Amino acid sequence: MGKSLFRRALGASALALTLAGCAASDGPVKIGIAGPFTDPVGRPMLLAAQMAVAEINAAGGINGRPVELVAHDDFGEPDSAVSVAGRLYGEGVSAVVGHLWSGTTLAAAPIYNGGTDPVVAVSPSSSSPDVSDAGDYIFRVCPSDNAHGRALAGWVRNSLKLDRGTVFYLNDSYGRGVRQTFVSEFERMGGSVLAVNPYRGSEPDLSPYVDRLARDGRSQFMVMAGNRGEAEALLQQSAARSVKLPLLGGDGLEGLETSPLAEGSYQTAAYLPSVETEANRRFVQAWHARYPDAGMPNQPAAATYDAVNLLADVMKDAGTGRAEVRDALAARDARRPFDGVTGRIAFDSLGDVPSRQVYIAVVRDRALRLAGQQ
Repeated sequence: MGKSLFRRALGASALALTLAGCAASDGPVKIGIAGPFTDPVGRPMLLAAQMAVAEINAAGGINGRPVELVAHDDFGEPDSAVSVAGRLYGEGVSAVVGHLWSGTTLAAAPIYNGGTDPVVAVSPSSSSPDVSDAGDYIFRVCPSDNAHGRALAGWVRNSLKLDRGTVFYLNDSYGRGVRQTFVSEFERMGGSVLAVNPYRGSEPDLSPYVDRLARDGRSQFMVMAGNRGEAEALLQQSAARSVKLPLLGGDGLEGLETSPLAEGSYQTAAYLPSVETEANRRFVQAWHARYPDAGMPNQPAAATYDAVNLLADVMKDAGTGRAEVRDALAARDARRPFDGVTGRIAFDSLGDVPSRQVYIAVVRDRALRLAGQQ
């Protein structure tokens, strides 16, 4: 992001920030929410935030003050994320939950970290390793791509007992992160990656790669370090060439389970609604009661719900000033973790949650199930 864009976004928020500083201390506590709310993956994020705020307010708010959710759609675009960050910076929010994607979080990070009164942003789902270095005011409650890649490699070698495969990866920060960690971990465990195939775009032509894979005949599996649309393209182009190898991928494959070609494929997940914990059962029940037509909650929904509740929890003790919120959030480390729907949240010095579990899910009957328990 260019410096001029940062200055414009931050400058545009300066007047609103000055006015927001005059708000009464007994007024609503404002928490921002930023994400791609028109996207089917991002829409549940907003619904979960609204549910969390309703529950917090029904229980008395934050030390008697109601929580007000300030929502802005960033449309999943980095430029829009910068604009949204500037607006939230100046609208008197005590903290922000967002953004959803790594690219939008990284674009907005200089805004949240800048100026005279930086504001915390807690991402539910930005998994790029680059987020670790995005600034002191950027946190996330999901595992990084490194954790997903390692979990995938361990599953292939230890559970599926496979040792030769081909990797396809989207040539962006997400795809490169999953690819790099999977390849290094898989090879460390004695496996061989026979080909590493980059691509760009949401509807790539992978047929030359698939043709080469079919001619070679040695691969036992395919890894897709990308998103649902590209995985569907790979499955279609493989089926057209009678290539029948198991497909595995990271959490970017969310939604692939609805494809009839995805049966038996695997993907990593930072959250599954079927996980049997008391906190998750209560969350899923409350979700269905409030949103009976919304389907099952996804990872962004569960992680957003946790992030809003975590922020409310730290604000009850530390107050709602931005610096106080940041310091109190950083103190929620392994000695004082927060137990949420998605598991235990304990930050390290970079605002990461290195101990978070990564699940392996398998597609059965167009649904994701915990692998090994289907």
